[in-house]
Amino acid sequence: METHGFDCDTEFESGRWMTPAEILAEFRQLSSACDWVVLTGGEPALQVDRELIDALHEAGYKLAIETNGSLEIPEGVDWITVSPKVAEHAVRQRRANEVKYVRGYGQAIPKTVVEADHYLLSPAFEGMEVDPRALDWCIRLCKENPPWRLSVQQHKLWRVR
Repeated sequence: METHGFDCDTEFESGRWMTPAEILAEFRQLSSACDWVVLTGGEPALQVDRELIDALHEAGYKLAIETNGSLEIPEGVDWITVSPKVAEHAVRQRRANEVKYVRGYGQAIPKTVVEADHYLLSPAFEGMEVDPRALDWCIRLCKENPPWRLSVQQHKLWRVR
């Protein structure tokens, strides 16, 4: 397997390779009301390619991706979120619909290299618990630094796993 210079916490052993046609068949079994496909987890830029993008669009889906930005995303993805987990000089995806940073108490507004329509700060969590000081800090940073806005991982607050 090719390495890309960062560790990944995603467990790949129980997964299986699927063709775009197999992926579309799975989607159709899950829901007929879905318009969007969101690629996330691990680093989805390692799996997205022209064949998948075209197959999803031809089937009527819109495609979103949340990436750490370490790889450039192919043209045609409808919504790109860059949430850097690498140093700014290593970010390759320089344009996005939104850029999102997790911040702990005392961490400054990032000097991002990503040009985006939306700039988001998300408070750090400790497991499934939001750090109250980090939440207050992020709210303060957003108030003092427009255009930054708050983004909270609601699934953690709601305890959805």
